[in-house]
Amino acid sequence: MEAHQHSPDSSSEECTVLEAPPGKNSCLQHAGNVAELYCSACECALCEDCHPEHDDHPKVALSQALDQHRSCLQDRLEAVQNRLPPISDALSFVKEILQQLTNLRASIEEDIESSFEDLHKQLDVRKSVLLMELEVTCGLKQKVLQAQIDSLSRGEGDITALCSQMEETLAGEACVASLQVEQELGERLSGLVHHDFPCQPEENDQLDLVMETDGLRKSIHNLGTIVTTSAVASQSEAMGAGLQQCIVGHPASVTIVTRDKSGGACKSGNAILSAEVFTPDGSIVDGEIVDHKNGTYDFVYMVPKEGNFSLALRLYDQHIKGSPFKLTVSRAMEVEVEVSPSTTTATNSAANATPSTGSSDGAKRRGKSPGQKKKGSKRASSALGTPRRKTQNPIEDDLIFRIGTKGRNKGEFTNLQGVAASSNGKILIADSNNQCVQIFSTEGEFKSRFGVRGRSPGQLQRPTGVAVHPSGDIIIADYDNKWVSIFSSEGKFKAKLGSGRLMGPKGVSVDQNGHVIVVDNKACTVFIFQLTGKLISKFGSRGNGDKQFAGSSYSEMVVCFQ
Repeated sequence: MEAHQHSPDSSSEECTVLEAPPGKNSCLQHAGNVAELYCSACECALCEDCHPEHDDHPKVALSQALDQHRSCLQDRLEAVQNRLPPISDALSFVKEILQQLTNLRASIEEDIESSFEDLHKQLDVRKSVLLMELEVTCGLKQKVLQAQIDSLSRGEGDITALCSQMEETLAGEACVASLQVEQELGERLSGLVHHDFPCQPEENDQLDLVMETDGLRKSIHNLGTIVTTSAVASQSEAMGAGLQQCIVGHPASVTIVTRDKSGGACKSGNAILSAEVFTPDGSIVDGEIVDHKNGTYDFVYMVPKEGNFSLALRLYDQHIKGSPFKLTVSRAMEVEVEVSPSTTTATNSAANATPSTGSSDGAKRRGKSPGQKKKGSKRASSALGTPRRKTQNPIEDDLIFRIGTKGRNKGEFTNLQGVAASSNGKILIADSNNQCVQIFSTEGEFKSRFGVRGRSPGQLQRPTGVAVHPSGDIIIADYDNKWVSIFSSEGKFKAKLGSGRLMGPKGVSVDQNGHVIVVDNKACTVFIFQLTGKLISKFGSRGNGDKQFAGSSYSEMVVCFQ
């Protein structure tokens, strides 16, 4: 960089102004000058001529400021780039929801067309039956009336002809030669006089059509309804004591309030909710979801053992606010009771509470105490009822053998969900957490296993039900993949069915005709498919009325079929 002096005789103490190459670190206010400093207060580069205006401002070297600026921009760039993966995931997920919505719409359109075509067929059949009934009924009446007409017509003809003949005979001269003919005609006339002609109608002309269409019209008017809500998981929330803690063996409940994208409370029910309590070993405790039809739901569950658990509440397969929740399950505090004729002393052994006195009818007699051998203690004990006796379990008494142990290796399980037996002596077990189906002999010997975790056809994502088709194919209800997978008896993937229709297949079975019966836990509907995937029929919806299910399990719905 060349230095330009103001004059040849200027002193060495005079400031020199550096000229910058065009376009590089040039001062924006003083063309040609080099900017070497940076004013932090004004956020601008400074040359020597700019100094007087920024004497009191904090300044740093321009190179340092540029490095800091680049570092800050790099941080912002990385921060923005870090937004891309969740946005991409969200984009894929929303596209998947849109595709699922499109598939469901197409499926429902097909169901509507199929239902009304079936109704048209039934109406046509009924129309044909009525027309046939009309033809038969009218034909019978016509036959009776026509026979009467024929009889009367013959009688009328016979009388007319005989009368004409008799009139001709009487018009002639009476003689012996005509006597015999007249006698015959007279006998015939006498017979016609006393003949019983069917002069009274033997049938009536009533033919009425009774069509009680008012009820049918009303039913048609109310036939079918499109069920949905505006609820979204990101705005919906849960509350209640059962959200954080509960007592072993005691029912606990959680209330879920569904909300729309703006946070407004939904006023209608029928949202698709799922709730599960995950135990430390990976197994799942199910409960019952009660739909109050006003946008709120109760999840009632009971945990059989103590420990730290995880409570997952999902709306349309997405966690609601705060889910999964940390759940602590503990045993009920034991209360020792010691009763004397005049006082009742209760000691909380879990918290070492201070004993208190009161009447013997207090509500603190909940457990056993050493004082129960006393006279007063005996009366207190009787108020609790007869102690429960340990009874034998007939199922365990008849136990032949057990299959499997806890684990993730061959012959081990972490969350058994479905079991089936084949005609060739195999026992098939669906393990939801291990994402596989394992096959055993009827003696409990491990034979094979198949299944790979994933969301592509041929992969499993929480298999919950298994059945064996008469053809030997293995049919698996894939809960999270929302379809039913069909494998060969050797475990080779063949096809899937129900994709786009099923929301959460929990169980599967096969009827005597080889039809695949699928229990959709989320939709509370039973679907019946052909093995080719063609839907034959379906029934059930979410609710507490007739032909409705509320969080029904596979076993409950199988009983309906049986």
